[in-house]
Amino acid sequence: MNSIQVSTKTISTPENLQVLYEDNHLIAINKRAGDIVQGDKTGDTPLSEVVKQYIKKKDNKPGNVYLGVAHRLDRPTTGIVVFAKTSKALPRLNKLFAEKDAQKTYWAVVNKMPDKEKGTLTHWLKRNPKQNKSYGHIKEVPDSKKAILDYKVIKQLDRYFLLEIDLKTGRHHQIRAQLAAIGCIIKGDLKYGADRSNKDGSIHLHARSLAFIHPVKRELLQIIAPPPEDSVWNACT
Repeated sequence: MNSIQVSTKTISTPENLQVLYEDNHLIAINKRAGDIVQGDKTGDTPLSEVVKQYIKKKDNKPGNVYLGVAHRLDRPTTGIVVFAKTSKALPRLNKLFAEKDAQKTYWAVVNKMPDKEKGTLTHWLKRNPKQNKSYGHIKEVPDSKKAILDYKVIKQLDRYFLLEIDLKTGRHHQIRAQLAAIGCIIKGDLKYGADRSNKDGSIHLHARSLAFIHPVKRELLQIIAPPPEDSVWNACT
């Protein structure tokens, strides 16, 4: 399968890795749009492997580096991804994400104003594996999963609107599908109805912040990721 066409500027390497937080147990990365978090059938080098190479070089580690993947972001999405650096941290991090004990906040740049400046969206999402796409339904349909998010408009740009989104559930392409279901298309997201793609293969969806109790230190950890450098994101900050 052909890999997604992205600029080399949008792919992380051990040399340009954007590390947001690191200690003995965790490392948080500001993911670029071209990164895949974990290996897939494209055969492209995943971010997890890049982070391993970074740790190996930085810490001068012999042999293999341990790194556990606890959650993911869609390839064209940017923002925070947290990895476990120890086998002690990984199951605790997995449990934390599985039980929705992490507060995830996203930014999305969309093409139109929602009907209300803030609100809650509830849909039943049904995944189409052949299209790798989810569709939002107002009522439950067979093989669908309930999806809930809170949103608010935090900025109006010349042609777009910046939404802040708090995820209440974690479904396949949830934000992209739910916003598309109300006619608010994320900039650059061709799969969900955008008129045109972004030149670098990204979409304007960014995992902005993540807050959770550190799985080992047992203290509150809040991580914030700056959005990528482009004219639209720059207008948002």
